[in-house]
Amino acid sequence: MSENPERLNIIDETSISKSNNPASPVRQKSLENHLQQRPNAQELKDRHILLNTNAAPSLQGQQRELEKKMRADSLNEKIANRPNTEDLLKKGILTDADKLYEERIEEEYAKREGGA
Repeated sequence: MSENPERLNIIDETSISKSNNPASPVRQKSLENHLQQRPNAQELKDRHILLNTNAAPSLQGQQRELEKKMRADSLNEKIANRPNTEDLLKKGILTDADKLYEERIEEEYAKREGGA
């Protein structure tokens, strides 16, 4: 496959420094066009590229980790406090058939994991 010669010059490697390239109007116009088409911060937040937070950028990683740990703690607490099978049977939420099904599922998982 031979490359199309026009495709070889896709990357604009011209310097943007005024000292190296004194006021190139073509380059300046190109940069202005790119800046005008750049999405605003809210669009980037909506697309989950930027975090939707008011925290300083240096703290955003720590904030994200803290939120993740808080969600994990909340989930673990809910799992720890969920009612057991006997309580659900007493309340009429589960029936004996449901309990039997649940026991068979647990046995099947144990077999797959090499337990029973």
